[in-house]
This record gives sequence, C-alpha cells and structure tokens, in this order.
Amino acid sequence: MSTPPIIIKKVKKATQGHHGGSWKIAYADFLAGMMTFFLLMWLVTIMEPKQKASIAAYFRKFNIFQKAGISMLMEYYKTGKVETYKIVQTPSHELPPVKGEGERFKKIVETRLKSLKEHILIETLETQQKERIVKIEIVEFLNKPLFRSGSAELTPEAKEILKVLAEEIKNLPVTVSVQGHTDAVPSRRGKIGNWELSTARATSAMLELEKNGVPPEKILEVAGYADNSPLIKEDPTDPRNRRITLLLYYKPQTPLKEIP
Repeated sequence: MSTPPIIIKKVKKATQGHHGGSWKIAYADFLAGMMTFFLLMWLVTIMEPKQKASIAAYFRKFNIFQKAGISMLMEYYKTGKVETYKIVQTPSHELPPVKGEGERFKKIVETRLKSLKEHILIETLETQQKERIVKIEIVEFLNKPLFRSGSAELTPEAKEILKVLAEEIKNLPVTVSVQGHTDAVPSRRGKIGNWELSTARATSAMLELEKNGVPPEKILEVAGYADNSPLIKEDPTDPRNRRITLLLYYKPQTPLKEIP
C-alpha cells in the first residue's frame, strides 16, 4: 500500500515595511497644510493695516447663504472688484479732538471725573525754551480729603482721580514730576513732620500712577515741599494747600528737515 504524498502549502504574506503605507499620505497632507499655513502668515505680515481691516470687515459681513462657495478671488475675477466696508475708528472714551494738551485733560475731567472735578485744577505753561508743561493740581477740601488724616494713605476718591489721569499719561510723550504739599498746620503724628508727610504722599501718588500703567521711566522726580509752596498764599492753613501736583513735561518736537 503506497503512502499518499504529503503536501505542505506555504503562504507568503507581503508586508509594506518602510517602503510604503498610508502614513506617507498623511505626512504629505500635513506638509501641504503647514506650507499653506506659513504662506498665509507671510501674506498677512506684508499686508497694509488698511487691507487687513478691509478683509476682517469682509468676513464679519460674510453670509454663507448668499456667498457659499464664492471666494474673494472668484468674486474679483467675476466682477472686477471686491466689496469693502468702511472702518470706523472710535476715539478712546468717545472724546472729540481738543486743541492743546491742557484742554484735553480738562475734557477728560469733565467727562470721566465729573463728580470729582472740583478737586482738579489744570494749567498749561510754556517756558522760555518753548517747553510745553501741563500742571495738574489735585487739591483737598474741608471734609473731602485726598489722604487719611495725618498719613500717606490715599482715599478712594484720590485713587480714582489718579487712575483716570494715569490711563491718559501712560500713552503720552511726557515725563512726570510728582510733588506733595501740606498746609502750615504742624503734623500731629509725633516725629513725622510736614516734610516727611508731603514726601510720603508724593510717593504714594507716584506708586498709584505706576500701578495704573505709567512706566517708571516716565517719572522724572518725586518730591515733598511741605508748606513752602502754598496754593492759597493768603491763608497757609487753607486745606486746599494740601495737594498733589503733577507736572507733565512734553518732549520737544523735532523740526522736519527741509528737502533740498
């Protein structure tokens, strides 16, 4: 009896190994997406601000039901123009343009510090060297203090005044002198005299300005003058002599050179 032959079948499985696979397609898609992204970023950086604003306005008004499938380029090729929108810039705090630095601060006081405007006196000065200075006096009244009695702690009203002024000063091309003043009544805080008290109050005002965004490099000086520079000279004990003075020194404008 003959033995039937034994048949062995070998199945060879083909593997793609490192020479193929779907990962290559995914990687190619990734590279294409990155290239598109960087191309878009480059185009954005070379655009003028007006063009950027126009494109932003276009997409804010875009209606998918009216323009689905129509890109800006297709719209341009079909009509020869792209619909643009007027960009309206609203001035900060809705203030109309005012001539003169001092007048602008007066307008700020009238609009944003209306309930505290009696505390603020503004004067525009000009030196012989044509240096422009805005002088802002923040004064106390009887029963309406700027500081806690006999201390350098600011009241909420004083903080509000300095906050509003700081928001304007921080963006101006100025340096600032912060001065503290007292009246002629001797200090009741023992060894702390009017010199120390006025200096401490000027320092508190300076720190409040910096807290609200005024860069330290804009602070030119911080000084206390005690009762030696009264606002109300006829009565050195008048509470209005207790005040903080801000002097804003505007940087001189460089004259334009004539083109030969």
